[in-house]
Amino acid sequence: MEYSPPPLFKQGAPARVKAIVFALISVVLLVVDARYQTLASVRQVAATVLYPLQMAALMPREALGNMAGYFSSISSLQKEVNELKTQQLAQSRLLQQAQLQMAENAQLRRLMDAKQHLPVQAQMTEILYDARDPSTRRIVIDRGSRHDVVPGLPVIDHAGVVGQVTRVFPFTSEVTLLTDRDQAIPVQVLRSGLRSIAYGRGQSGLLDLRFVVANADIQVGDVLVTSGLDGMYPAGLAVAKVVQVESVAGGTFGRVVGQPLGGIDRNRQLLVIMSQSNLPPKPAPDAKPAATTARRKLPDMAPIPAPPLTPAPLPPQGVPAQPARPPAGVPAQQAGAAPAATAPAPARTPAVQSTAVNPATAVRPANREGQ
Repeated sequence: MEYSPPPLFKQGAPARVKAIVFALISVVLLVVDARYQTLASVRQVAATVLYPLQMAALMPREALGNMAGYFSSISSLQKEVNELKTQQLAQSRLLQQAQLQMAENAQLRRLMDAKQHLPVQAQMTEILYDARDPSTRRIVIDRGSRHDVVPGLPVIDHAGVVGQVTRVFPFTSEVTLLTDRDQAIPVQVLRSGLRSIAYGRGQSGLLDLRFVVANADIQVGDVLVTSGLDGMYPAGLAVAKVVQVESVAGGTFGRVVGQPLGGIDRNRQLLVIMSQSNLPPKPAPDAKPAATTARRKLPDMAPIPAPPLTPAPLPPQGVPAQPARPPAGVPAQQAGAAPAATAPAPARTPAVQSTAVNPATAVRPANREGQ
């Protein structure tokens, strides 16, 4: 048997011969391509066929490069997002400040216009914070006794009455809003002139007109203004608008609910009216009417003395005594009562008048005894 080596181990032409042959073929191809451009189509076909292989060979490198770019782009994008968020916050803060300033400018313009139209002196103030007691409706403003603020001054805005100064400190003051339960303000219906008193309803933010007669001339939509009868609020300031009229069936009184027109819980800039109504001061609680005082200053009246009585003549002996006739126009009872009241004690002995008889008859028994 003949044994032949495997094809891999078969040796053909020597390697030097092969290298020389292939080198010559390459030189010939280069010369032909450079001279006649005959291999361009072959080159295109080869590039087209080998392109998928090239992409497959370049895929690991592209994957590594894309991965590095992906992480770098994520970090850069996050940085840009953070910067944009910071800028957005700054711009939003500036925008909010601008909007607040615009609202304050509009409010200040309205306040200045209201201040110009007010017939009394007023000064501008700003709300610092709400009162600490959550059960009350009070605010604290930045004007106090150093700014000539006194208790009782009204506080308004461009739309109407807001409240009243109740406590004053050197640099701040406390204002009780209209909607507080302990606050009351005299009002008047602008349409009909009906007068009443508006009370606060607490946290509901409404006003209540109590004890209104059932047939009162008041309707939903009527505007309530200050009547000025209390001497605190100037007359004619807008207070509230009627939003509900309640009538109790079979009752004497009804209830009217009003919505305040002023910025009770909206605006921050307000006006403090520095002068009050020029009404005469109220009398003190212990003062008494002038008529009583003048009556007490009159001198005491002394009793009128009785006129002197003229002694009545005794009736003649033997004639029974007859009572004196009263003068004309005087009743007999009065005529008889006066002497009894003014006569001396001895005159009240009726025995003398009853024994005033004839002396002859009086001594008859004695004569009989003597006989």
